[in-house]
Amino acid sequence: MNLFDVYPINPVTITKAKGTAVWDAQGNEYLDLYGGHAVISIGHTHPHYLKRITEQLAQIGFYSNSVEMPLQRQLADLLGKVSGKSDYQLFLCNSGAEANENALKLASFHNGRKKVIAFKGAFHGRTSLAVAATDNPKIVAPVNQTDHVVFLPFNDVEALEQAFSTYGSEVSSVIIEGIQGVGGIQVASSEFLQKIRALTTQYGAVFIADSVQCGYGRTGRFYSHDHAGVEADIYSMAKGMGNGFPIGAIAISPRIKPWFGMLGTTFGGNHLACAAGLAVLEVIQEEALMQRATEVGNYLIGELKTITAIREVRGRGLMIGIDLPEELGTIRRDLLAKNRIFTGEAKPNVIRLLPALTMTKGDADRFLEALDERLKEF
Repeated sequence: MNLFDVYPINPVTITKAKGTAVWDAQGNEYLDLYGGHAVISIGHTHPHYLKRITEQLAQIGFYSNSVEMPLQRQLADLLGKVSGKSDYQLFLCNSGAEANENALKLASFHNGRKKVIAFKGAFHGRTSLAVAATDNPKIVAPVNQTDHVVFLPFNDVEALEQAFSTYGSEVSSVIIEGIQGVGGIQVASSEFLQKIRALTTQYGAVFIADSVQCGYGRTGRFYSHDHAGVEADIYSMAKGMGNGFPIGAIAISPRIKPWFGMLGTTFGGNHLACAAGLAVLEVIQEEALMQRATEVGNYLIGELKTITAIREVRGRGLMIGIDLPEELGTIRRDLLAKNRIFTGEAKPNVIRLLPALTMTKGDADRFLEALDERLKEF
């Protein structure tokens, strides 16, 4: 049987990983500044993470949500404390797409409406409604197409006000990434997020803060939307939540009330996933990783902004976009091939940096030196 050929593959086989370093099958070391799409939040093979999962696996790895699971309550309690949202409710699932799917469904259950406002450049997942709210027609199958989703320009307050003026009480929810990842590290302005909060409150709509990639401390605040001083009704999360173990969740405002059977999942909130999730939060706390993300991120962004060949540097903390002119479009590929540094990309020519929050200033300097070396070739 062949693999279904849907991924463009880098010709590298990774066999070992530790912290921000990975090694290929030939023993070559690479600096990982992408973390598998922002998934590796506390560094590869962190010893506390390994201990937590190994000990849990030796006890029980899985049972369904039909029994009491104290680990779920422990995870909810710690997540509430670290995020500053202790009065919220937690629903556990398996991925970012599933988290956003449930967030959109829950909003519709809550107010009985169908209209969803999303934004140009958005990426919310590949499941049915999540992909319908994603601004990429190429990955929206005919069966996913719906008239319920309206796409507005990102950071356009006037367009947002006009949409609410037009649709008013039809709007079920507004879903927005605090920083668009696939969209090229586009930062939602504080003014825009505050206007979303005001209008959703005014019209009885639900504010969904997609924090799948931009959350979990990556920007120096737990949710990137926190920088705007607003509280959303639902926060979706996944990627950095399990440091590689599949886990996702939505944190839900206390004003949204549950009923039995409203949402459900087979694997969500299983024992191993909760052990992974607890380990991540414990390390974020104990190693002050949100502060680290702020300090190293500010240093890296500051240094990048001095490089005249770069068109623009965007982002916060350790979620950084380096927008390059077209003639420098091969830089990302060259960094991997010649300097053994993994980075990500966004079309057309944006290098995305999404490293573990354990990244050091030394890692940043290594990247900056390599980038300077590559730029000198042009």
